[in-house]
Amino acid sequence: MIPPRFDAAYLDNPAPAYPSLARRMGEQGKVLLRVRVNAGGQAEDVQVKTGSGHPRLDEAALSTVKQWRFVPARQGDQPVAAWVLVPIVYRLEGW
Repeated sequence: MIPPRFDAAYLDNPAPAYPSLARRMGEQGKVLLRVRVNAGGQAEDVQVKTGSGHPRLDEAALSTVKQWRFVPARQGDQPVAAWVLVPIVYRLEGW
Protein backbone atom coordinates (compact mmCIF):
# COMPACT_ATOMS: atom_id res chain seq x y z
CA MET A 1 0.00 0.00 0.00
CA ILE A 2 1.26 3.46 -0.89
CA PRO A 3 1.12 5.98 2.00
CA PRO A 4 -0.75 9.23 1.32
CA ARG A 5 1.35 12.18 0.15
CA PHE A 6 0.24 15.60 1.30
CA ASP A 7 1.85 18.74 -0.05
CA ALA A 8 -0.43 21.08 1.93
CA ALA A 9 -0.89 23.60 -0.84
CA TYR A 10 -3.02 26.40 0.59
CA LEU A 11 -4.06 27.77 -2.81
CA ASP A 12 -4.95 31.48 -2.74
CA ASN A 13 -6.71 31.53 0.60
CA PRO A 14 -7.09 34.83 2.47
CA ALA A 15 -4.92 35.40 5.52
CA PRO A 16 -6.88 35.57 8.77
CA ALA A 17 -7.80 39.09 9.79
CA TYR A 18 -5.97 40.50 12.81
CA PRO A 19 -8.76 41.19 15.32
CA SER A 20 -8.81 44.93 15.99
CA LEU A 21 -9.08 44.56 19.77
CA ALA A 22 -6.16 42.09 19.79
CA ARG A 23 -4.13 44.58 17.74
CA ARG A 24 -4.94 47.44 20.12
CA MET A 25 -4.00 45.30 23.12
CA GLY A 26 -0.69 44.28 21.53
CA GLU A 27 -1.56 40.58 21.35
CA GLN A 28 0.77 38.48 19.21
CA GLY A 29 1.44 34.79 18.83
CA LYS A 30 1.41 31.66 16.74
CA VAL A 31 -1.62 29.39 16.41
CA LEU A 32 -1.01 25.85 15.17
CA LEU A 33 -4.15 24.35 13.68
CA ARG A 34 -4.78 20.69 12.94
CA VAL A 35 -6.93 20.49 9.80
CA ARG A 36 -8.61 17.44 8.28
CA VAL A 37 -8.77 18.07 4.56
CA ASN A 38 -11.25 15.88 2.69
CA ALA A 39 -10.68 14.37 -0.75
CA GLY A 40 -12.41 17.39 -2.30
CA GLY A 41 -9.95 19.84 -0.72
CA GLN A 42 -12.28 21.28 1.94
CA ALA A 43 -11.41 21.68 5.61
CA GLU A 44 -13.92 19.33 7.22
CA ASP A 45 -12.51 19.60 10.76
CA VAL A 46 -10.29 22.32 12.23
CA GLN A 47 -8.85 22.13 15.75
CA VAL A 48 -6.41 24.26 17.73
CA LYS A 49 -3.37 22.04 18.34
CA THR A 50 -1.34 24.80 20.02
CA GLY A 51 -2.94 28.12 20.95
CA SER A 52 -1.35 31.54 20.78
CA GLY A 53 -2.22 32.32 24.39
CA HIS A 54 -4.84 34.80 23.15
CA PRO A 55 -8.36 33.43 22.51
CA ARG A 56 -9.18 36.24 20.04
CA LEU A 57 -6.27 35.24 17.79
CA ASP A 58 -7.07 31.53 18.06
CA GLU A 59 -10.72 32.09 17.12
CA ALA A 60 -9.85 34.34 14.17
CA ALA A 61 -7.46 31.69 12.82
CA LEU A 62 -10.03 28.90 13.32
CA SER A 63 -12.91 30.68 11.65
CA THR A 64 -10.81 31.71 8.64
CA VAL A 65 -9.10 28.36 8.00
CA LYS A 66 -12.48 26.57 8.15
CA GLN A 67 -13.28 28.40 4.90
CA TRP A 68 -9.99 27.61 3.14
CA ARG A 69 -9.59 25.24 0.20
CA PHE A 70 -6.60 22.91 -0.03
CA VAL A 71 -5.02 20.60 -2.57
CA PRO A 72 -5.99 17.22 -1.09
CA ALA A 73 -3.54 14.51 -0.14
CA ARG A 74 -3.04 11.79 -2.73
CA GLN A 75 -2.60 8.09 -2.43
CA GLY A 76 -1.13 7.12 -5.76
CA ASP A 77 -3.23 9.20 -8.15
CA GLN A 78 -6.37 9.24 -5.96
CA PRO A 79 -7.24 12.21 -3.72
CA VAL A 80 -7.79 11.13 -0.10
CA ALA A 81 -8.67 12.77 3.21
CA ALA A 82 -5.73 13.54 5.51
CA TRP A 83 -4.69 15.73 8.45
CA VAL A 84 -2.31 18.66 8.00
CA LEU A 85 -0.84 21.20 10.44
CA VAL A 86 -1.35 24.85 9.52
CA PRO A 87 0.65 27.53 11.36
CA ILE A 88 -0.86 31.02 11.59
CA VAL A 89 1.42 33.76 12.93
CA TYR A 90 0.09 37.05 14.28
CA ARG A 91 2.87 39.60 14.61
CA LEU A 92 2.60 43.33 15.12
CA GLU A 93 5.30 45.18 13.24
CA GLY A 94 7.41 47.39 15.45
CA TRP A 95 6.57 45.52 18.69
